[in-house]
Amino acid sequence: MNRRAFIAVITLGTLAAPLAAGAQPAGKVSRVGWLQPSQPPSGAYVNFRRAMQELGYVEGQTKDLVRLNVDVIVAIGTSSVRAARVATSTIPIVMGSGVDPVEAGFVSSLTRPGGNVTGVSILAPEVSAKRLDVLK
Repeated sequence: MNRRAFIAVITLGTLAAPLAAGAQPAGKVSRVGWLQPSQPPSGAYVNFRRAMQELGYVEGQTKDLVRLNVDVIVAIGTSSVRAARVATSTIPIVMGSGVDPVEAGFVSSLTRPGGNVTGVSILAPEVSAKRLDVLK
């Protein structure tokens, strides 16, 4: 094998590897649970639902996400995150909340959250200085 052929094989293999590694097993359908306080659907939910439908996911009607053993719970709002944490310590919870997740007891720290909760918080005071730096 000459040098160009060898480099071509290595390059193609390198480019194809991430595609194969990122593929889901055939037939596997991930189930995403959405939990938020009882109120009209938020803009985030409408956008989330539209994107999931475009990906081929079907919306279900249920109140018991843990019993259904969903793959992940998206919890919007402090009360939803708190309820999800009480209900499960094994299903990953992606939070969207306006409170400090450390102060609320959702995570141990921002750098090492631990547990099964991750996500975003717009009011975490620890990142206020960084936000100011970004604005500058």
